[in-house]
Amino acid sequence: MYKAKVNASYEFDVTEEAVDQLDAVETSTNKYHILQNNSSIKANIVSSDFNKKTYSVKVNNNTYDVELNDALDQQIVALGFEIGASKKVNDIKAPMPGLILEINVTEAQEVKEDDPLLILEAMKMENVINSPRDGVIKSIKVSQGNTVEKNALLIEFE
Repeated sequence: MYKAKVNASYEFDVTEEAVDQLDAVETSTNKYHILQNNSSIKANIVSSDFNKKTYSVKVNNNTYDVELNDALDQQIVALGFEIGASKKVNDIKAPMPGLILEINVTEAQEVKEDDPLLILEAMKMENVINSPRDGVIKSIKVSQGNTVEKNALLIEFE
């Protein structure tokens, strides 16, 4: 069973059987025609984040933000943990030994999640190291051309 939270306020239980009983046809990419209780419904998935299990769905010209939680998500909440919570990353360490080819940030620079921080060459391959979160660069511990070992501290966040 899934729990669907709509517009952060309405919560519904949704069973797989109920979903299977929907008469839905994908008319084009992310667009669906649904028949339910002799009513015709047009639905369009406007945006989705599979990792966060969130979707923005337009139904008959109304847009709804939907968050889905499966049985595991519900159990995590019941145990008192937060879904998606993780330790705040404050250090970027070398995932493998290599050569620093390029540094794309400066100290005190604001960065967004997934911004490229630096390029590490390892085993003749260039590996872009991206920011794991939004934040401000506190210090850069390496310079272009440095050779680093695995787990060497590269960048610190404030």
